[in-house]
Amino acid sequence: MPKKSDRRAESLPAGLLPLLTQRELETYYGVSDWTVLQWIEAGMPVERLKSTSGTQKKEIRRFDLNEVKAWMAEQNQLAAAS
Repeated sequence: MPKKSDRRAESLPAGLLPLLTQRELETYYGVSDWTVLQWIEAGMPVERLKSTSGTQKKEIRRFDLNEVKAWMAEQNQLAAAS
């Protein structure tokens, strides 16, 4: 049986990107959790998933980086037009 460390990551099919966690999004943009929460309130796209682990059903946020980048570009255009 192969060890976990011997497994190699398979690349995703063309066009597929994983959804980022909020922490990964914070790291990508170099911002705080507060900033990401403000972006969400302002309408940034977010995938809301339900956790199936444990007894409490908790909402999990994930972010499609392409959608977030498109939203950011739109926000920049709106700010430039003002």
